[in-house]
Amino acid sequence: MSSEAIMAMQSVGVVGAGTMGNGIAHVFARSGFEVVLCDVEQRFLERGLATISKNLDRDLAKNKITESDKSLTLGRITAVLDRTKLADCHLVIEAATEKFGIKAEIFRDLDRILKPDVILATNTSSISITKIAALTGRADKVIGMHFFNPVPVMKLVEVIRGLRTSQATFEAVRDLAVKLEKTPVEVNDAPGFVSNRVLMPLLNEAMYAVMEGVATPQAVDEVFKLGMAHPMGPLTLADFIGLDVCLDIMRVLQDGLGDPKYRPCPLLIKMVDAGWLGRKSGRGFYAYS
Repeated sequence: MSSEAIMAMQSVGVVGAGTMGNGIAHVFARSGFEVVLCDVEQRFLERGLATISKNLDRDLAKNKITESDKSLTLGRITAVLDRTKLADCHLVIEAATEKFGIKAEIFRDLDRILKPDVILATNTSSISITKIAALTGRADKVIGMHFFNPVPVMKLVEVIRGLRTSQATFEAVRDLAVKLEKTPVEVNDAPGFVSNRVLMPLLNEAMYAVMEGVATPQAVDEVFKLGMAHPMGPLTLADFIGLDVCLDIMRVLQDGLGDPKYRPCPLLIKMVDAGWLGRKSGRGFYAYS
């Protein structure tokens, strides 16, 4: 698919209606695209649509959009359980759980369902684009399109080439990000890319500081907010991302780079085992009502 063709496209599929998926669906629909949002259970779709509506209400309250804008945006999103309903999409972005096995099943299925010229993007924050692409018969049309949370607010999109990603695919997705009023940054395929290769070891080390009794979570976060001008401390950020997601990414870094400095903090592993996943579970390094 040429850059001109993708800029003229109308329909985009998003697989996964969770935090990242519903945010991606939101920005595409807000930018005028018809969006097919797909997940495995109706309750996940309903929760995703409710989040989009709530976020649009926030923009409405700030006079950033009108009631008509909200209505039109929601009207462009079709929620489905059947992946075959994605067959007519011009681009599909996978935004499922950060586990290779789950993504592998999705990409094999999408490769079968979609037309041969359709680009397949993944919102993975750490997993190899090359490895995902190799599962398909269109490796030149597979690319990473890593949005940041909250998607409607954050401007950055890491655009990640796999080893076989074509220049045409890269240019098309880069131009698409600009059309969404995002800022694309080109990155090559490596564990964690740029963002999480640098960020996750920072969060992991902050967890070690708590585990070893160097300081409380509150003290660690205050040091970073007041001393480094971070908008939120590393442990608050870890809770916001999800401690299970942090653990998955640390394991990708450890396996992919083979360096012991990427060993997940034992406290992180213990908290995930306990079901303390951060903000989404009500408990992480902090308690949430």
